[in-house]
Amino acid sequence: MRPNARRTTLADIAQAAGVSVATVSKVVNGRGDVAPRTRARVQELLHQHRYLAPVFRRTEAIESPTIEVQFQGGLKSYVAEALEGIVDSAAESGASVVISKASRAPHWARDLVSAGRHAVIAVTSVYTTTHLNELARAGLPLVVLDPLHLPDSRVNSVGATNFAGGLAATQHLLFLGHRRVAYLGGPTMAVCNQARMHGYRAAMEAEGAQVPDAYVQPGEFTYKTGLLGAAALLGLPEPPTAIFAGNDEIALGVIETARARGLRIPEDLSVVGFDDTSLAQMTSPPLTTVRQPLREMGGAALRTALRLANGEKVESHHIELATELVVRASTAPPREETSARR
Repeated sequence: MRPNARRTTLADIAQAAGVSVATVSKVVNGRGDVAPRTRARVQELLHQHRYLAPVFRRTEAIESPTIEVQFQGGLKSYVAEALEGIVDSAAESGASVVISKASRAPHWARDLVSAGRHAVIAVTSVYTTTHLNELARAGLPLVVLDPLHLPDSRVNSVGATNFAGGLAATQHLLFLGHRRVAYLGGPTMAVCNQARMHGYRAAMEAEGAQVPDAYVQPGEFTYKTGLLGAAALLGLPEPPTAIFAGNDEIALGVIETARARGLRIPEDLSVVGFDDTSLAQMTSPPLTTVRQPLREMGGAALRTALRLANGEKVESHHIELATELVVRASTAPPREETSARR
């Protein structure tokens, strides 16, 4: 638009579409009582004119809100538990939830509005400025659950105290007597991974423990990263006696690689995970891990999405829920420390 150009109004869109302003307003606000052909025509004009709906407070709450929940990749234990929290909270709130894989099809945000969605919750998904602009044009609020990257200031998000969790996990290993502690994490630029790694480094520095460059290895939040990363760490001339894994899946990969090398957990190698998914209790031995309140985070994301869908203001753009160290049987003093105590 030119600097002095007049902003497109609902009346302009209504005139171009040959419908009433009330009909255009229904389309912008995701109301379902508009004929599909009329809705498509209005949405096309909104897109052509790059109409941005002003922020306003609804005078009436949406009677039966529907929230679109999108996730990327496979339906892992982490995602499943977060989704369970979203669904439980939706049932309590009288809202409906539609779960789907993240889509980047043309006009995907407008398609969601056409399908009757009132807000979007993204689970560990990446949204670019282009995606955010399309959501804004469609008038769809977005809440990101456990964002992988620092969210745009326009985005509301829900996460956990990852730095505190990383600090607690490493302090636990140091308390047991470990000094050769490695960190095997997820993607370098992932916000949660950075926070967990910085917590690890802060604990090591406070204790005066050395952190060789080879002791910090990025990867993906996958079992395969645990397998390959542990092989690299355990193959070092001076391998770690403990590994803090960026999530439970990585930790399970570490345990498998250690066993393949004839190492016992925790007698020869202590392992700590992060998340406390159902996997943590199923492994042998049960995994010491940092509990991330996934179900509670899902519930908080759902409640935030409902408030935004109704035009309400939220107190904070980002909510962090507390993590907690859960000590199980995968950690113990290092062998030399055990012998010294005897």
